[in-house]
Amino acid sequence: MAELASSRQLRTAYLRWAIIIVPGILLLGLLSGRLSNSGYGNPWFDALNKPAFMPPGWAFGMAWSILYILMGLALALILNARGAKGRSIAIALFLIQLGLNLAWSPVFFALHRIMLALGLIVAILLWGSVTTVAFWRIRPLAGLLMLPYLAWLIFASLLNWDVHRLNPNGFSVIQSPGGTTIVIQ
Repeated sequence: MAELASSRQLRTAYLRWAIIIVPGILLLGLLSGRLSNSGYGNPWFDALNKPAFMPPGWAFGMAWSILYILMGLALALILNARGAKGRSIAIALFLIQLGLNLAWSPVFFALHRIMLALGLIVAILLWGSVTTVAFWRIRPLAGLLMLPYLAWLIFASLLNWDVHRLNPNGFSVIQSPGGTTIVIQ
């Protein structure tokens, strides 16, 4: 005979998922950024011309921390929705978009591939949108928790595009130790 879980048991199960998933996603995001030397302080990035609407460096760390927490909470809701129709597909979609997300910093900051990074961020936005719809169908709150991420991806796409526009030869920008910027054409 099957028994229904109480609301307390459901909350406890959700918290167990969240305690594991949220720090895990935060750690993965941190590793992706650190290993690719992302952000200000990267000599290549520092040598690039930046758009006027580029936020200060601290804003990126804060924004991504919040977004990864929200994404982790959304995933925990879906993981806790055992038996829900489409749950496995939603989890797979999330993992695909997260993998693409984690690849962006290495592509942009380590490989210096601005346009490849733009294509990647557009793919992240598309997979993230499909994931958000799948999450929404299972748990509307999970879909809502993904919306700030989608908004940030749109903003990040605009930033990525403008960095390319301002640095058409950005791949070949080299910051020499003496502070001179060299562009190889």
